[in-house]
Amino acid sequence: MSDFRIGLFYGSSTCYTEMAAEKIRDFIGADIVEIHNIKDVSLSKVSQYSLLIFGISTWDFGEIQEDWESHWQEASTLNLAGKTLAMYGMGDQEGYPEWFQDALGMLHDAVAQPNLKRIGFWPNKGYTFEASKALTADKSHFVGLALDEDSQYELSDERIAAWCEQILEEIAAG
Repeated sequence: MSDFRIGLFYGSSTCYTEMAAEKIRDFIGADIVEIHNIKDVSLSKVSQYSLLIFGISTWDFGEIQEDWESHWQEASTLNLAGKTLAMYGMGDQEGYPEWFQDALGMLHDAVAQPNLKRIGFWPNKGYTFEASKALTADKSHFVGLALDEDSQYELSDERIAAWCEQILEEIAAG
């Protein structure tokens, strides 16, 4: 189990994405999850991990978070073949219902490539929004954990715990 490590890469402007990263690390285990703020590291560091978690927030009218924006070209050219990726996003479904979790969907699409295994899709039940680029093709799930610290902060810890259990089960299932 010592070489079972997860690289968690996030960008955070208001600390909520960072706090979620820390909660994910604490739930799964600090000996397993290594957190990296992409403001401070190159995304090329993902090559050190076979298991990855990316965290991003949606800003204003469906925009990507500034630290991810500065690495966007690098993100779209990463070699993720053979890796397993889970993602989580922050959004505000009441303030920006037409763009809820759009950055999560945009990051999902930006790193799309063959031989990348995706895990951690999250049901969209319990959310109220008009549109999202983060929905799966059948519109039943988000492409990652959807957190809303503005409108549903009281559900975040429970959602993080359930999602962490889900991705650990998906990793164990291969």
